[in-house]
Amino acid sequence: MQTLEESPIIQKTWELCQAILDQPDFHALRRQIDTFMTNEDAKAQYQYLSEKGEYLQQKQQIGSPLTPEEIADFERNREVFLNNPVARDFLDAQQSMHKLQESVHQYVTKTFELGRVPETDDFESGSCGHGCGCH
Repeated sequence: MQTLEESPIIQKTWELCQAILDQPDFHALRRQIDTFMTNEDAKAQYQYLSEKGEYLQQKQQIGSPLTPEEIADFERNREVFLNNPVARDFLDAQQSMHKLQESVHQYVTKTFELGRVPETDDFESGSCGHGCGCH
């Protein structure tokens, strides 16, 4: 009996993973993320913005108005963060990784949906397809 690790699908998945790792851009993206993860100042700025943004969003959701001071403080800290090259590179790398993940996910999802390997035209309709949840 064949184990999951021995299945052709898992083997091809490993090949896909290796192909991703073999891309020169992938290593540059990983370096940008790793640089950010070792930069305590950038991580602290990110943490502050995440927490402050979440707080402001929750405040709005319960109907409380945001004060001009709160907005100005958030925007000021956001600008400081975005002007940090390590932080900016991290955000760019994160976005590129997300795009790659999303692309792979769309192809796999479309394969299950269509029952065949998708073609470029299959993605040009402006919709992911029936039952995708994006509508």
